[in-house]
Amino acid sequence: MGQLEAQTSSQAVNRPGRPAVFLDRDGTINEQMGYINHITRFQLLPGVGQAIRALNERGLPVVVVTNQSGLARGYFPESLLDTVHREMHRLLALEGAHIDGLYVCPHHPEAKEERFRVTCNCRKPKTGLLEQAATELHLDLKRSFVVGDRWSDLRCGAAVGATTILVLTGYGRGDACYIGPGQPVQPDYVAEDLGAAARWILTRKLESAHR
Repeated sequence: MGQLEAQTSSQAVNRPGRPAVFLDRDGTINEQMGYINHITRFQLLPGVGQAIRALNERGLPVVVVTNQSGLARGYFPESLLDTVHREMHRLLALEGAHIDGLYVCPHHPEAKEERFRVTCNCRKPKTGLLEQAATELHLDLKRSFVVGDRWSDLRCGAAVGATTILVLTGYGRGDACYIGPGQPVQPDYVAEDLGAAARWILTRKLESAHR
């Protein structure tokens, strides 16, 4: 490696990572249907496209991190999961929005297939998906936001030092009432939906830019 190449590589390594917005999928982006075992069950929640587009326009990477144990349990094939995610990309694109990364945990202790029956570090609330995304996309987890409708999302975000947001869509409202009060981890913000979460995030970023 030449001297110029070495300096460039060193600068890339030392350059601080970018903040990002990590989104849960089911109940945060799309209607919570239990297991999405048919493409017709995948429906974006109202305002999701606009919310993600607003984050895109401000240059914040948007990364989806999702547990999909239905695959491990044999409730649907990998081909359907691929189809669902193509549909998610398509529907977001229709609203001028996009995601910058998609990370899936297919594992579960009760997996039907042995290849998915593993002790992993990626099933939320474990942090493997966030750490993988941070490495591959050069992100700073401590300056990032984690948004979801379950306490597993909040625990995952808190474990890496991110700012956590509970949305009241999906399981969020029920979890806030019946699970949240007894939890040691509490969200940094509670939002009615992803649109409200995105507005809060962008306000925080604007305030920090003027400090």
